[in-house]
Formats: sequence, structure tokens, C-alpha cells
Amino acid sequence: MSSIAIDGPAGAGKSTIAKLLAKELGYVYVDTGAMYRAMAVYFSQNNINPEDEAAINASVDKIDIDIEYQDGVQQVILNGENVTSLLRTEQTGKMASKTSKYASVRTKLVALQRGLAEKTDVIMDGRDIGTTVLPDAFVKIYLTASSDARATRRYEELKAKGEECSFDSIKEDIEKRDYEDMHREISPLKQASDAMLVDTSDMDIEQVVSAIRKIIDDKKAGK
Repeated sequence: MSSIAIDGPAGAGKSTIAKLLAKELGYVYVDTGAMYRAMAVYFSQNNINPEDEAAINASVDKIDIDIEYQDGVQQVILNGENVTSLLRTEQTGKMASKTSKYASVRTKLVALQRGLAEKTDVIMDGRDIGTTVLPDAFVKIYLTASSDARATRRYEELKAKGEECSFDSIKEDIEKRDYEDMHREISPLKQASDAMLVDTSDMDIEQVVSAIRKIIDDKKAGK
């Protein structure tokens, strides 16, 4: 089986790019962030304090997460309930960032992610795919962009949905999450030594997909 790992900070476009590449290559896209967010939904629904590690540890074994595809669209199932529509809220994102640092949360999900990679060709995106989850991935990409570029994208996305938002608070939140992700004790966000850096600050989606596709094709060609 062949696997492609895409890591990087929040808002760099990892999920969008990984989905497009999976479609082009005929690989299965595994949204690891969605798995962490599904756990975060459980913690929020059950009023579990993200700072209470004992409560987090006690609840992990009560969580079951499946990924299904309906008409080609990924659906995330939490304990039998489709929670896909809840995954991209600000509340869920913040909860996921705070709880993904715990060993019990990561251990459960990493085992599931590795199992998927053993069964089929996969593209996974996250914070520690190339460094921890799939250290032997065929191709590793570190996808990033400036905090200004990422905040601008998020701001425009929210405004397009008709939501009131502040650019400064979005940027501040992104930078805070970067710091937390890069400084957590377990599997911090960092570029793997053998990962190719792709900075998307001044690139559109098509340019990013093309750049990564070239990296993959060159690797397959032994370049």
C-alpha cells in the first residue's frame, strides 16, 4: 500500500488539497482532523472540561468513530450519530485543539488511522502524520501559509456564510492554535526531516495541487 502524509498548521488548506489529490490519484482520503473533531464533539456534548485530563481519559473508551462515504462525500459517525455538520464550528475546533494533546486521545485514533493505511492507498492530513502516524509514508508534505494569509481565507469564508467575524480575532486565534500545536508535549506539529515544504501563501488551490502532484510524480519516477 502507498500512503501520502500532509501536515501543517490550521488553515493552510490541508483538507481541501488532500481531497482533490485523493480524487486525482484514486486514493482514499482520511480526514484525521475530522476524527479529532468528532471526539471533541463528544467532549462538548457531555460537558467535559478540556483541561480535565482524568475525565478525558475516562471517556475515551466510550467513543466510537467511523468514516463512511455517501455519494463520494465523507460522513463522520460518532457513536452511531452522523456529526459531520458539527465538525467545522469554532467551538469544536477549539475543543479539538485542546484535547488532541492527550495521550489517550491520540493513541486510540493513531491505531485506527494506521489500520486504514494498511488496507488501502491513503492520503492523510493532520499535524503529525509524517512524524508519528505514518513515519514510512511514500511522500510527505508540510503545507503551510502565513498567519495573515490563513486568517484572510477564514475571514472571507465566514463572511461568505453571512457570519459576523473579526479579522484580528481570527488571526489571533490561529496564532494561538499554532503555538499550542507546536508546543504540545505529545507529537507536536513540526516538519518531518524528509517532508517537502509547500508554502501556499501566494498560491491558489490549482497551483498547490499541481505542485504536490509534481512532487508525487517525481518520487514515483525515482527523481
